[in-house]
Amino acid sequence: MVRLIVTRVQPQAQQWADRFAAHGDDAVVLPLIEVRGLADVSAVSRAWLNLPNYKALMFVSRHAVDYFFLAKPASVPDAKALAAMTTRWWATGPGTAHALLDHGVPVPRLDTPPEQAGQFDSEALWQQVHAQVQPGDKVLIVRGDSVAPDGTSVFDNDQGVGREWLAEHLRQSGAQVDFVVAYQRGAPFWTDVQCALAQSAATDGSVWLFSSAEALGHLQSLLPGQDWSAARAVATHPRIAAAARGLGFGVVTQTRPTWEEVRASVESLT
Repeated sequence: MVRLIVTRVQPQAQQWADRFAAHGDDAVVLPLIEVRGLADVSAVSRAWLNLPNYKALMFVSRHAVDYFFLAKPASVPDAKALAAMTTRWWATGPGTAHALLDHGVPVPRLDTPPEQAGQFDSEALWQQVHAQVQPGDKVLIVRGDSVAPDGTSVFDNDQGVGREWLAEHLRQSGAQVDFVVAYQRGAPFWTDVQCALAQSAATDGSVWLFSSAEALGHLQSLLPGQDWSAARAVATHPRIAAAARGLGFGVVTQTRPTWEEVRASVESLT
C-alpha cells in the first residue's frame, strides 16, 4: 500500500488523513505550515467597525475567515444584522466559502467560484465578481502574514501572488483596495521523528500531497540538500506543481483541489 503524506495545515490535514484512512489508504499527517493568531488584533477590530464602508471583503483562506471572526468586537452586529448589509463576502474556494457560511454569512451575500470550476484562486474569483465592481468602491482583502523563524515578514508565494493580482485588477476598475492581516503563517518545527519520516518518504514511493507552494519552500528549509528525484507528488494548482518540480520532485501530477480528485490522482500513480 502506498503511503500518502498529507502536508496541509491543521486541523484540515488530520481531517483529510482520516478521510483517506476511512477509504483504506495509509495516510500520514506531516504539516508544512503552521498558523497562529496575532498578539495585536486592533487592526482587525477596526476593519469590523468599518465593515459597512466596504463593497466587499475578500478572504484568502479559511484561516483568514476564522481569525477575522475571532477578533470581531462585541459591539458588532450578529449574523442577522450582517444579512441586512450590502457588503459582499468573497471566497477563492469551497473551504473558505464554507467557513464564511459557518460564521453566519448569508448565502445571497457570498461570491465564490462554482465547485465544478477548474481551479480555485483569485483569477477564478475575479470571473465571478468583476461585474460588481464600480469606480470608488472599497474592497478589503483579509490575509495572513507569512513569517520567518526570526519573526520577520516574508513574501507568501501562494496567496501573495493571487491577492496582488486581484488587487491590481480591482484598482484598474477604479476600486480602492485595503488589506488587513488576520493571522500569521510560518514553518513548523519538526521533531527528529518527523524529519526521519520525511527523509524516508523522499525515496520509498510515498505520494506527497501539496496544496501550497509556500509549504514546498518550508520543506526545502527543513531538509536542505535532500534529493527529491525519486519522490512523487500531487499538487492542486499550477504554481504548486511548478514549485514541486523546481524542488526536484521526480513525478508531479496536477489536479483540482477537491478530496475526490486528489484521491483519483493518487490512484493514477499507483
